[in-house]
Amino acid sequence: MPATTRGAASRPWETALSSIATILPLAADENTFHVPTIADFFPPAILLEGTFFEINRLQIVRFVAVVVLVTIMVVAARRARLVPSRGQNAIEMLLDFVRVNVAEDIIGKEKAHKYVALLTTLFFAILAFNITGIIPGLNIAGTSLIGLPIMLALWVYVMYLGAGVRAHGLGGFLKASLFPPGVPPFLYVLLTPVEFLTVFILRPATLALRLMANMVAGHLMLVLCFAATDYFVRSASAMTVFAVPSLLGGFAITLFEVFVAALQAYIFVVLTAVYISLSISDEH
Repeated sequence: MPATTRGAASRPWETALSSIATILPLAADENTFHVPTIADFFPPAILLEGTFFEINRLQIVRFVAVVVLVTIMVVAARRARLVPSRGQNAIEMLLDFVRVNVAEDIIGKEKAHKYVALLTTLFFAILAFNITGIIPGLNIAGTSLIGLPIMLALWVYVMYLGAGVRAHGLGGFLKASLFPPGVPPFLYVLLTPVEFLTVFILRPATLALRLMANMVAGHLMLVLCFAATDYFVRSASAMTVFAVPSLLGGFAITLFEVFVAALQAYIFVVLTAVYISLSISDEH
């Protein structure tokens, strides 16, 4: 077989090994330290390669997160009791947290009920997608590739624009958003373009980028720590001693990632509530 043919034939195996490395980041060569790269977030296709419905490992991770989340909620709803169990109590605490501490505190009790379902869905969905980054066998956050964060941000974008138009009408919403009251007219030359960028471009863009960037950074740090641990253990030299701090660092970052996963879900819904509140308020 010609060399070029052999090289082409080996590429699927190389991409498959790269995908496996994202699940358990072990060095294939004992003498080589394999640094995590952005390629971890683009695993090879498993089904329907080259089509719009292509499925890879990251998509499967998202499917698993959705199935688990829906199953937990359905089971909790069906087993709900007047005297709640520990699991039911934990879920109800999170539901009340989103309703009271996010929706009612930011939007107001009179108007919050319209948006509680949106904010609750966003919080639990983002938390589920984020937490997969530290689940053994999944090991990558469903929000670590920009497509899903963009879809969530666009959903928020449509909702807060729609809320503003319903509250003020199209003309009233544009006037309130682009021409804030109480500002000298000559300043609108500078202020209106800034308000346009903020309301119609920067808000959804920063929502998506902030969520993705935090999950990407967390994944790279975790893979770096555990890959380094494996490398030091396999080195069979004085460098083996560094495996202990590297392993401890990996566990510490894992715990930190749990915190970041919850924090990013919280920040996302808080900003969503703020944007909705600004859209429907009488004055911006």
